[in-house]
Amino acid sequence: MTLPAPSTTAAEPLVQPPADTGLTRRQAELLDQLEELFLADGFAGFTLDDLALRLHCSKSTLYALAGSKEQLAQRVIKHFFRKATDAVEARTVTVADPALRVTAYLTAVAGALAPAGRAFHRDLDSFGPGREIYERNTALAADRVRQLIAEGVAQGRFREVHPALIADTVTTLMFRIGRGDTARATGLDDAAAYRELAALLLHGITL
Repeated sequence: MTLPAPSTTAAEPLVQPPADTGLTRRQAELLDQLEELFLADGFAGFTLDDLALRLHCSKSTLYALAGSKEQLAQRVIKHFFRKATDAVEARTVTVADPALRVTAYLTAVAGALAPAGRAFHRDLDSFGPGREIYERNTALAADRVRQLIAEGVAQGRFREVHPALIADTVTTLMFRIGRGDTARATGLDDAAAYRELAALLLHGITL
């Protein structure tokens, strides 16, 4: 989750799945509809017949997107995180103050994850390929936070803290959030946990 000039270091994407290129307009619409459905209701309980019925399309239309239900779920998860990447970068690219940039980044991550309900996280946790996408997402986000903290210390915008220790503490919590440990321990969903982490950083190490 300004005084000095903005960093010229390119922002790391939240995750790096390939873009959905070569889709027809209808296929792009279906991906968005599948994403909305999965985020609200999860995906494990649906069959392709269920999805075709809910989306008013044929199974062959779904098979054009992916060869199986599992591959379709994986594609939709990648689609979600690619859109999350765009949203996070759009919200942080103009923030010049490195202190505010860290919290803007974490707050943007919280906003990107907010549409994902408990059913989606439950199914994601039990689906190996989807879990791998989320963990890679978290690792990239953690690397970005480490970089932003180091920039803030170097530019005198953070207290005299040990940047590696702070970054390690923050990224450890990010991985706990990603694994579901924080939700089990606190009852907070992932988006709420990232918002709290952003507030902790803003008030804890900013001058």
